[in-house]
Amino acid sequence: MAEGRREQPPHPLLSLPPASKRPCLRPAPRGPGPGPGHGSGLSNSRYRSPESLLDCAAKAVAEKWAFERVEERFERIPEPVQRRIVYWSFPRNEKEICMYSSFQCRVAGEEGPAAATSGSGGAASGAPTAAAAAGGGGGGSSAGTTTTVGTTGAVGTGDALPFRRGIKLLESGCVENVLQVGFHLSGTVTEPATTSEPEVTHKVAISFDRCKITSVTCGCGNRDIFYCAHVVALSLYRIRKPEQVKLRLPISETLFQMNRDQLQKLVQYLITAHHTEVLPTAQKLADEILSSNSEINQVHGAPDPTAGASINDDNCWHLDEDQVREQVKQFLSQGGYYGSGKQLNSMFAKVREMLRMRDSNGARMLTLITEQFMADPRLSLWRQQGTGMTDKCRQLWDELGALWVCVVLNPHCKSDERSGWLKQLKKWSDMDVCPLEDGNYGSELPNITNALPQSNLAQDSLSRPRRTVFSRAVEACNLHWQGSHLQRIISSDFYMSPSYQRDEDSLLFNPQGLPLWLDHVPTACARVDALRSHGYSREALRLAVAIINTLRLLQQREMDIYKHQKKELLQRGMTTTTNLEGWVGHPLDPIGCLFTTLTETCRVDDDSTMDTGEGEPRNPVYQHVPVWGSQDGGESYLTLALEVTLMGMGQQRIMPEGLYAQDKVCRNEEQIVGKLQELELDDLLVQTLRKQAIQLLEAGPFSGLGEVIHRESVPMHTFAKYLFSALLPHDADLAYKVALRAMRLPVLESSVGSGDVSHPHHGISIVPSRYPRWFTLGHLESQQCELASTMLTAAKGDMLRLRTVLEVIQKNIHSSSLIFKLAQDAFKIATPADSPPDITLLNVALELGLQVMRMTLSTLNWRRREMVRWLVTCATEVGLRALVSILQSWYTLFTPTEATSIVAATVMSHNTILRLNLDYPQREELASCARTLALQCAMKDPQNCALSALTLCEKDHIAFETAYQIVIDAASTGMTYSQLFTIARYMEHRGYPLRSFKLASLAMTHLNLAYNQDTHPAINDVLWACALSHSLGKNELAAIIPLVVKSVHCATVLSDILRRCTMTAPGLAGIPGRRNSGKLMSTDKAPLRQLLDATISAYINTTHSRLTHISPRHYGEFIEFLSKARETFLLAQDGHIQFAQFIDNLKQIYKGKKKLMMLVRERFG
Repeated sequence: MAEGRREQPPHPLLSLPPASKRPCLRPAPRGPGPGPGHGSGLSNSRYRSPESLLDCAAKAVAEKWAFERVEERFERIPEPVQRRIVYWSFPRNEKEICMYSSFQCRVAGEEGPAAATSGSGGAASGAPTAAAAAGGGGGGSSAGTTTTVGTTGAVGTGDALPFRRGIKLLESGCVENVLQVGFHLSGTVTEPATTSEPEVTHKVAISFDRCKITSVTCGCGNRDIFYCAHVVALSLYRIRKPEQVKLRLPISETLFQMNRDQLQKLVQYLITAHHTEVLPTAQKLADEILSSNSEINQVHGAPDPTAGASINDDNCWHLDEDQVREQVKQFLSQGGYYGSGKQLNSMFAKVREMLRMRDSNGARMLTLITEQFMADPRLSLWRQQGTGMTDKCRQLWDELGALWVCVVLNPHCKSDERSGWLKQLKKWSDMDVCPLEDGNYGSELPNITNALPQSNLAQDSLSRPRRTVFSRAVEACNLHWQGSHLQRIISSDFYMSPSYQRDEDSLLFNPQGLPLWLDHVPTACARVDALRSHGYSREALRLAVAIINTLRLLQQREMDIYKHQKKELLQRGMTTTTNLEGWVGHPLDPIGCLFTTLTETCRVDDDSTMDTGEGEPRNPVYQHVPVWGSQDGGESYLTLALEVTLMGMGQQRIMPEGLYAQDKVCRNEEQIVGKLQELELDDLLVQTLRKQAIQLLEAGPFSGLGEVIHRESVPMHTFAKYLFSALLPHDADLAYKVALRAMRLPVLESSVGSGDVSHPHHGISIVPSRYPRWFTLGHLESQQCELASTMLTAAKGDMLRLRTVLEVIQKNIHSSSLIFKLAQDAFKIATPADSPPDITLLNVALELGLQVMRMTLSTLNWRRREMVRWLVTCATEVGLRALVSILQSWYTLFTPTEATSIVAATVMSHNTILRLNLDYPQREELASCARTLALQCAMKDPQNCALSALTLCEKDHIAFETAYQIVIDAASTGMTYSQLFTIARYMEHRGYPLRSFKLASLAMTHLNLAYNQDTHPAINDVLWACALSHSLGKNELAAIIPLVVKSVHCATVLSDILRRCTMTAPGLAGIPGRRNSGKLMSTDKAPLRQLLDATISAYINTTHSRLTHISPRHYGEFIEFLSKARETFLLAQDGHIQFAQFIDNLKQIYKGKKKLMMLVRERFG
């Protein structure tokens, strides 16, 4: 055998991958025994034989020792032993191949109950062993020797994944020419032809050591972090069909057996076969060897790429570091778009998978990812601009920090490894661009609580140390696993204290003797996560149970303390909180960690299905798995998971500072509730649910559902909604008690006045001196509304419960928009399309609607009109008495305009009468209320309500006269000409022309029409008023013309009125009792003479005004204006003389405007 290995690096002329150097000095003797291809074929045998001692030893050595160590330890190694070591050195677990060729891999049944309950020792939870029992006789059968991931066990995201494609290539017979030479496997994989691509054959080479693939090469040129499908196909071929693989010892062993002539022949044939590639290198090597002083001759032996790794070589799976860096960089550059966030999360999941397999590449890959995250150019940009990163990006950073906590808490990592990680983490944490744990860069919206004496928790936030996303990982580096109590907890299911040592003051055991772990809860849960993440599932379960027992004891002691303080706290009505750090929304997610650890054990995997990442994901199925060592036979890991999650969700905690931290609390709470909803509640779980709900209600200030809570306590609405829905079928009284208690939102109580606080940005708008900035207040209020809506729906038909819920809503919800939404929801539920309405719920909807009306009466709300219409609809559904009530109390609910134009008008509509099916007395009662409302509104706001009042009072003479008198009284003071003209037209339309004339005359007194306002909107009203007066008779026309002359100074309007009055005789309206002469009126006599003079005067004034600033492009328009003026002048007896004088004056005054005056002469002489 070889006597030694060269420690120096290979000669630079050798274009070979880094490999150990095997000496070519003495051959190893051959030993008897079959090779790996001549076993007993156990895959076809009915019975399995026990493994041979040779195979048992070879498997252990192949997995743990570098081959160089074997050579150094034993002077001579028989060839059969070498063959078995080489044979067993290839990876045996398909899951490991899957891990390096897909984003996600889960072996069927891996996390099922069987895995969780097999054995009670600590070793039972280790990572899957590399191989199971092998067949006897040195056979190479794959049966019983490998863990196989078939097409029903490999979980990916579809057929495009390399692992799935590799399986297809293997099953299609595309793998050929497979040869294993020592620790090197080669073969060809043929890609079948497609419609667009021809058939292609790729050469594949794989190097391996100690059951790990250390390097791969494929002719496809794949550039990815995963192995290509061809490498997968070749690897699986070797795992599944080892007996069909030609196995040879390392090439150096073969060369030892050749004489000089055979070696020369081998070299010459090799050069001939590949002379274009090998010849230059061969000649250089020959020159070096023939030179006695060359470096190559100073080294004993020669390298052999098939001889396995050296002792000092890292033993880890092949990972393309450059590709990891490149892909992370690419995903980050996409800024969360195009699914890059999902891809990065998949890479994090891959790190966790590697950690679970105890693969050292987990920390290595995480380091590469972190380096790219820290090099993200957006970090410095965000810091310079003082803007926060996006939520998706923040979540990725959070996961990065949590992963590092898992890595450094590896219970079996070496101290030098941990020191290296600590150094690197501190280096990253000290960088200016490193994101902070709370999501800020210190320049977000100023935290106003720093200057407030009312806040006891944030006064020193400015002086707090800088905490980055890596701070918790840095702190975790100081934690250790050496404590005897901790070691006993995680190593045994039956660790208990002796009965004679049990007392209530023990810090190590509870009164029942079960072990406790009194650590900071998030830190303790981080230990659980670390154990689980590194494949120690059983140990993680044990520690989780100890943490839960600790929380139970603390909860009980807190309840005992509260019982002694209850009277005092209830009198004060307020409390402080001892939970300065909430567990929900915590960076380490302690509650989610415990829930996942415990339920993972109880999960039932359906082996007959394969999750390909396509279609709708199905909810997991769980079963009860008894807690090992538990004295309570009814206790299972599933009930513990539910119990501890309810404890954590019900913890009273102060709302953290900052937008991101608050948003994270809400998001994490919804995630945990989503997991709880996946549980199918059986009797055991319902019992746990009821017990914990009662304890939360009675736990005082230590629970967010206690009787007294801190003013800035995080609301329990989302959590209570889950509890309500879950408890309702089993214990309705308890469900309502929890939900009603959780409806409070004390942070708003001391700052809300009698008005409405409905605004789009509560956190910005609220007076800052009252309470700190709650950025998620809008979301929290909507969750409060959801809880209330859920209770209303469930209480349908139960008047007592509905009344209780209504009172709580009215007390605790302060947003009119949300109360309106609740009212709409209640109305919708109360009036199903296919069944009679529920009057109890309808009354609740009406009560809520009335509250909305009162809240928004004096505030601006863009939905106010919609709210008013809805309330009338709701009252109509309730019945006549509801309508009468809102009509009689309108002044507390509506503005006068709303009351007349919307409420009363809708109530009096034909559709409403038909809907209510009213008889005559009922219709009269309703009409009387509407008329009373109309008159009251007209008195209060005649400008906007007079017309509506007149309309509503039409059918009652007294009411109508009263409304008309209100209009007349208000006309001289508060009403505009447009309002009066509108009412005047209404009066004419209703057959009251004289009243219409009076109102039109009053309107004219309010009007002032300048000379240049020939497009004024009131012109039509003026023409209509004059036409009305003309139709009534000469007296009315004579009465209105002075008003027109006084109010209208626009010549074109006056001339139009004059022309209309001269075309027909006055008095055509035919008013009874009046005589009509039928004669046309003369412009020389009153009243038209006054109008004609005013019109001529207006034309003269307008002409001078227009000539003051006239431009040449308006000359033509001006000449047409003078033509119209001449028509008016000619209506007077001496009109032609007046017009001629007028023109002469213009020529004299404006003789400087020569071109214009020339046009005037051409037209008018």
